[in-house]
Amino acid sequence: MYDFDKHLSELADQTVLCIGDLMLDEFVYGEVSRISPEAPTPVIACKRSELMVGGAGNVARNLVSLGTRCIFVGVVGDDGAGRALTAALTESPLIEFELVVDAARATTRKVRFVSEHHSTHLLRADWENAGPVNAAAEDALIAHALAALPRVGAVVLSDYAKGALTPRVIRAVIDAANVAGKPVVVDPKGHDYSIYRGATLITPNRQELAEATHSGAKSDDEIAIAAEELRDELEAEAVLVTRSEAGMTLVGEGLPIHIPAYPVRVRDVSGAGDTVVAVLSAMLAMEADFEAAMRAANAAAAVVVGKRGTATLTVAELRSRILPAASLAPEEKIVFDWALLEPHLADWRAQGLRIGFTNGCFDLLHPGHVRLLAAARAACDKLVLGLNSDASVTRLKGEGRPVQPASARAEVLAALAAVDLVVVFEQDTPAELIAEVKPMVLVKGGDYTREQVVGREIVEALGGEVILVDLVPGHSTTSMVERSRNGKQ
Repeated sequence: MYDFDKHLSELADQTVLCIGDLMLDEFVYGEVSRISPEAPTPVIACKRSELMVGGAGNVARNLVSLGTRCIFVGVVGDDGAGRALTAALTESPLIEFELVVDAARATTRKVRFVSEHHSTHLLRADWENAGPVNAAAEDALIAHALAALPRVGAVVLSDYAKGALTPRVIRAVIDAANVAGKPVVVDPKGHDYSIYRGATLITPNRQELAEATHSGAKSDDEIAIAAEELRDELEAEAVLVTRSEAGMTLVGEGLPIHIPAYPVRVRDVSGAGDTVVAVLSAMLAMEADFEAAMRAANAAAAVVVGKRGTATLTVAELRSRILPAASLAPEEKIVFDWALLEPHLADWRAQGLRIGFTNGCFDLLHPGHVRLLAAARAACDKLVLGLNSDASVTRLKGEGRPVQPASARAEVLAALAAVDLVVVFEQDTPAELIAEVKPMVLVKGGDYTREQVVGREIVEALGGEVILVDLVPGHSTTSMVERSRNGKQ
């Protein structure tokens, strides 16, 4: 059995080379309430927009969100979109990039218009030059990729068919990686997969597999047969077929492996394939086997499709998904990404429910904690618990703390009936989280005065109240840790 808990912690020790088609993704969010009088099309009243590094760059974003270092190689035009991408990549200390600037090309840019209320994509507008890059750009891409090979544990070829990954570039990178003994993961495009011959792992979706092998590839057996045919043709070690809500199929040595998708509420599938290849490559960089890499990638995809836009995930989110809680209910009560808070809060407010909030490190759960949480829940209809992240606990409590990681603390707390939602925060205080939640009840232990309670002004300005709960004498996490270290009971 693969030790996911151990190896997920080693993601930060890996470096992956990603080469492919870079693009600028923009999401424009708004509301649709009428049809245009000029044509039978919806009118979107734009409220906000988000710019993100997309295409192959989203693979890099997913890698670094897991703590993995990424060396990225790509092409941009000499234009505003290219400069925006360069600036965005510069912001991440874990991304080292080499961008070939081709003044004759337009940087690929995609703008998606999304209905905020329904999370529905209404329209996508593209600016691109999808022709192959010129010979000089090919030379530069190959030179940068080969120079990076000795420093990485795996390679990703992220092909969006926008011209960066020409047959010559692909061949040079795969051949060099094979000589160096570095696994190559290919996210393919097009109908001629022969250009990827010799890659380690190919990751087509079901439709791409069907088109590449000229087969139906619908049932498990048909997909396995087509994938085996593709594997043999490309002399690859394995083929992993992504099948959306039907899960994934892995064909390598031995029998095909089919795994189901996680049951999740899908908000946006944009970029989910990038997340999959990012996790696969990071796992293979640490010499995980194909099945373990697939299971980690399947869990990662379940996380990002539950978010809006071209999303990424953290190690904590991946660990929480792949190492699930004792039951589904506690797992769904744990939130690491604050963007997922609003659906919970909006639903509760729509029902007219009174939202309460408390917070703490909760390093070693004891009766004092249980009493505090029970009292907090008694004062509201839904209780949100703000949980200090590991780094936050260390800053507050010193080296050696926390005793348990945030994922473990969150799982224990989420299993309590008194807690409706556990939200992890990185800051030293929960002030920002309280401002986000806007609770009507704020609960802390009786060792605080009302004036000392962080967030009091926020809650009282909303017309809410602060409640102090008497502590249970003789119970303290700090004293428990000290007694344990001193060998006392």
